[in-house]
Amino acid sequence: MITLHHLNNSRSQRILWLLEELGMPYEIVRHERDSKTNLAPESLKRVHALGKSPVIEDDGLVIAESGAIVDYLVRKDDERRFVVEEGEEGFLDWTFWMHYAEGSLMPPLVMRLVFQKVKSGPMPFFARPVAKGIVDKTHKMFLGPMIQSHLDFVEDHLARYEWFVAGRLTAADFQMSFPLEAVVASGMAGKRYPNIQRYVEHYQQRPAYRRALEAGGPYAYA
Repeated sequence: MITLHHLNNSRSQRILWLLEELGMPYEIVRHERDSKTNLAPESLKRVHALGKSPVIEDDGLVIAESGAIVDYLVRKDDERRFVVEEGEEGFLDWTFWMHYAEGSLMPPLVMRLVFQKVKSGPMPFFARPVAKGIVDKTHKMFLGPMIQSHLDFVEDHLARYEWFVAGRLTAADFQMSFPLEAVVASGMAGKRYPNIQRYVEHYQQRPAYRRALEAGGPYAYA
């Protein structure tokens, strides 16, 4: 049986969704973020040296990284329902979106979150205007345009397709779910990106997704 080391409010939620869609038996080992730092607990380092989630254990294997876990699980499925095989139409697109989610889209979103925490975090009152100025300028000149470029790109794709690849739900959608949920929850989608909003709301209504939420517990998307 697969063991999922699940961290609250983390990428492991999309692994739960995938497991529910696959109908694979699994068990959850829960880990809670530190209430002050919001960081993962030391208990995860006893599972994998990086101390991050998601991590799964299966048949003596310990596998970290969302993309690696998703790829492992969809290929473990005898029906390979969520795989686009090499040689099939859409294979290169499938490979692209599988890597794009964490390689290109997530980094500026994470940077935005970090800068927001710097801006709102505790600091001497005289330093706050300086910190605010640095954060605002960084967002205006660098992060804002970069995020807009990525979201314009994704929005345009979803204007033409229901799912990311091959006209059906694939592993690429599980990978893309986490960053796009963060976009929608943070209010960045709004009226500017209706297709991103529609896409997220569409898959969140799937029974397997709802079961994954119940299994994982409270999930703060942003």
